[in-house]
Parts: sequence; C-alpha cells; structure tokens
Amino acid sequence: MPVLTYVEAIRQGIWEEMERDPSVFVIGEDVAEYGGAFKVTDGMLERFGRDRVIDTPISESAIVGAATGAALMGMRPVVEMQFMDFIACGFDQIVNMAAKIHYRWGAKVPMVIRGPSGAGVHGGPYHSQSNEMWFVHTPGLKVVIPSTAYDAKGLIKASIRDENPVIFYEHKFLYRRIKDEVPDEDYLVPLGRAAVRREGADIAVITYGAMVWTALEAAAELEKEGVSLEVVDLRSLLPYDEAAVLASVRKCGKVILLHEDTRTGGMAGELAALIGERAFDDLDGPIIRVTAPDTPVPFAPPLEEYFLPNAQKLMAAARKLAAY
Repeated sequence: MPVLTYVEAIRQGIWEEMERDPSVFVIGEDVAEYGGAFKVTDGMLERFGRDRVIDTPISESAIVGAATGAALMGMRPVVEMQFMDFIACGFDQIVNMAAKIHYRWGAKVPMVIRGPSGAGVHGGPYHSQSNEMWFVHTPGLKVVIPSTAYDAKGLIKASIRDENPVIFYEHKFLYRRIKDEVPDEDYLVPLGRAAVRREGADIAVITYGAMVWTALEAAAELEKEGVSLEVVDLRSLLPYDEAAVLASVRKCGKVILLHEDTRTGGMAGELAALIGERAFDDLDGPIIRVTAPDTPVPFAPPLEEYFLPNAQKLMAAARKLAAY
C-alpha cells in the first residue's frame, strides 16, 4: 500500500469522490487556481473544471448558504474554510439553516464543511482554535476529527456520502507530519465509531485529533514505569461512540479525558457526565481532565507551548491517578 501524508490522504479522498460522483463539487476561497490554502484541492481545477472547483468571495456566510442550496438541489458540495476559525462568519447558515432543514421537513442536505484547525504551528488566536464544540452542541450536524491518514481518507469519503451536514476538522499540525499506509482501493471509515489505538490495562485515555499522538507518546514512556494506558481515539464527536468509551473505562477502572480544546464546555465534560451516569460503579479513581486552559490560543511560541496539553502533562496526571 502507498504511504500518504494526512493532507494527501484527504486530497485523494475528495478527488476519488469527485471521480465517482459528478454531483460532488468543491467550493471555497482560493480552492481553484491556488489549490487551497494548504493545497488540499491542488490539481482539481485542471481535472474537474470551473463548474466543480469554484472560487468564492471572502464571505463564509455566502459560501455555506450557496452550498446548502446546492445540497437541497441534489448536489454534494465540499466547502473549504481556509481556517476553521473563520467558520464563525458562516455560523448562522450552518446552525440555523443547514443543521435544521432535515428536522423541519425531511429534506436531505448532503454537504461537508472542512478545513484546518488546531494549534502548535504558532498561528495565534485567529488561526489556531479548536472550536469543534460549537457544532457538537448543534443537533442535525455530524462532527468528525481524524487523527491518521488512513482515517482521514476513509472519513472524508464517508462524510461526502452522508446525507446530512458534516463538519470535518483537519488538524493542521498533522497535515505533513503524519504518514500512513492507505489502500488504493475504495474504502470508508464509518462515522460515529471510535478506535482503540493502544490496548492498556490501568488507565483509559479518551481523546481525538492530534492529541491521539500525544497520548501514544505518553503511553510509550509510562510503559517503562509499569503504568499501562489504553488510548481510545473517538474519531467522531457527534455522534460519538458511547459503547467504546464505556467499554474502555470499565476495563481499566480509571480514565483521563484529553483534548486540545479549552476546558469549560469541552468534550471532556460531556464524556465525564456519560461516565458518571453509566459507569460510576466501575471507577477506581476520579475522572481526570487534561485540556488547554480557558484562554485564547497565544501567539508567542513559549506561551503556546504552555497553553497546549502535551505528553509531560498527561504523564503527570496519569502517575497521580495510577497512585490513587
């Protein structure tokens, strides 16, 4: 199997869906001649033409509104946000239009809104946010965050084929750092299904996105100290795989909830509530959160490093919990 970077896997997934289904098209800022801010759509204009690779004005509200209308008319738009921070400018069209249409009258709205998110590349507070919880709280949407190249391709293809809106987060730190064997043949990774990235016995670490790699780094180090971490990659946050979360917690008896997003109102709080309601008697220690603090993402590299969860912070929490 060929080895692809995370960003190339996404590009191939979209490309293959455009080849397979003429109703799929790409729309967004600089997606045509420039090939996308991070080159996800590179080469698509030459292959598919201007009717299917559409540059737009800098107006996220207009882009999402146009895509929603196209989806209602039987097309399958793939919307690129140059940075997922800018999705706020299209917020009303997403949460009050696209997300509610199927509920209101049963129409299908097959569209994907995708783009780079996350910190670690010194982008500052307007280019580094993890704002996935805005949409996890919105019924009618699906929210997907892959951590591997294999999953990135399989999940983008599954998202494009889904019949209702999917918000697809791509962590920019992973774009060209993560490589994986990716099959040439067509495959899908189902939405709403978690993956156990590392089997463990002592502490379940539930996470997603770039923090999966942080968890695996910490697990490898803690193994030398006799502490066994199980790493669960959610892959989808809405819907998320409740059964996988509960199975891992019940197996290990202790749990750390890890994410790059800020703490208050983050996914960790939702997971903690689920575990408290459904697996309280299986716990042998307190539920621990390792997250970013409640501040904007700093620009200065030392401050950004302090802001972000990392393997050392996770290891310190795991040592404390293991000794509980």
